[in-house]
Amino acid sequence: MNQDVVARSREAQREWARVPIRKRAAIATRFARLVYRHQPEILDSIQTETRKNRLSAFEEAVDAAQLAHYYGRKGPGHLRSARRRGAIPFLTRAIEHHRPIGVVGVITPWNYPFTLPASDVIPALIAGNSVVLLPDAATPATADIVERLLRDAGLPAGVLTVIHGGGRVHGDDLVANADYIMFTGSTATGRTVAEKCATRLIGFSGELGGKNPMMVLGGADFEAAARAAVRACFSNSGQLCVSIERIYIVEELYDRFLAAFAHNVRTMNLGAGFDWDIDMGPLISAAQCDRVAAHVADAVKRGATVVAGGSRRPDIAPNFFEPTILTGVTDDMELGAGETFGPVVSVYRVADDDEAIRCANQSEYGLNASLWTNRSTEIAQQIHSGTITVNEGFSASWASHGAPMGGMKMSGMGRRHGRDGILKYTESQTVATQRLHGIAPIGSQSNRNFARMLNRLLAIWNKIS
Repeated sequence: MNQDVVARSREAQREWARVPIRKRAAIATRFARLVYRHQPEILDSIQTETRKNRLSAFEEAVDAAQLAHYYGRKGPGHLRSARRRGAIPFLTRAIEHHRPIGVVGVITPWNYPFTLPASDVIPALIAGNSVVLLPDAATPATADIVERLLRDAGLPAGVLTVIHGGGRVHGDDLVANADYIMFTGSTATGRTVAEKCATRLIGFSGELGGKNPMMVLGGADFEAAARAAVRACFSNSGQLCVSIERIYIVEELYDRFLAAFAHNVRTMNLGAGFDWDIDMGPLISAAQCDRVAAHVADAVKRGATVVAGGSRRPDIAPNFFEPTILTGVTDDMELGAGETFGPVVSVYRVADDDEAIRCANQSEYGLNASLWTNRSTEIAQQIHSGTITVNEGFSASWASHGAPMGGMKMSGMGRRHGRDGILKYTESQTVATQRLHGIAPIGSQSNRNFARMLNRLLAIWNKIS
């Protein structure tokens, strides 16, 4: 990639920004319909490139379609100019507008190659920007389907440009030339990207790593939690930024929960291919499988106990690692505090609700948390996480497209989804109009008399406004 790519994108953006917002939003709605129409092709592409099971691929495609529907309906309202309180009552009129930033660079990972590009590209386009999309090198074909369906939905040529080769090849060039960067990936890489954006004083939003906790607290339905934990931990083979990697269970429920959870995991249907009945598929690559195996081996060597799984399964498929439950994991182990990003979860016994909350908050990450309790409103606000999913793992919060989604602490900055997810791709502009007379003494009025008059006027205004 070179500067000419961004230069051409910037030229296309100028024309695109002149298109009425509702026409831009209508393209997102048409895209959503096309996703449903082409769903089998999309699922095949996702599975071919990532090896994930069919249901995980389906969830990805449906999520992208629903997000597009949301912004197709709500995007124009989020971007509508709004009147704001002016400086002087009745004499000053202030209007806030939202202007497109220009060229948005979107860098996406391999684990969700359809929904993540769509989630970031669509609101940026509706806001009037052009986009240069840089998908992971492992998943080029699925990103091309996103671009093709947007073109089929009416997006003009040049407004979305897809560059292949991955972040290691083109990331620096994109960050050096775009006007805004949306990045999804590891915390380490996200920090580097953010620093480069800060040097140029351009905007940055990043969804980064997570070490997401589940808390099964006093009075919770432990059997429902044990069923939900299977999907919360092992959807997409655990290669999911919001998936659960640690579970804290209060003493009174611990043994029953662990027994039920282990049984559910051992009875999962493991496999590879396009069969809808497969509960979990292989990991994407040998490198990812090696990482997971190394984390588990390190934990066992240091004293952790394998409750379920724990082994590679080449008899099922290359790069297959069993869904794994561990106990006795400590922070000095590789998977204790750091993100594993695979089908492994650590389970912990805690004395009570307070200890569970304290342990959940000890991580440097704060992306998603799963909460099982009959006191959700009271407890949720004590958890240091961008999303709290009550009585579910992560799907309820992620798929609530009208609500912001993103991380606290080292899990990122900025939000996708909702009003925040589209306004971040704009610059706020205030236009203030003064009527009759400026904010200054009138005629020969002295400065002191002007100050007295203004004080009286503002005192009245502050009482009634």
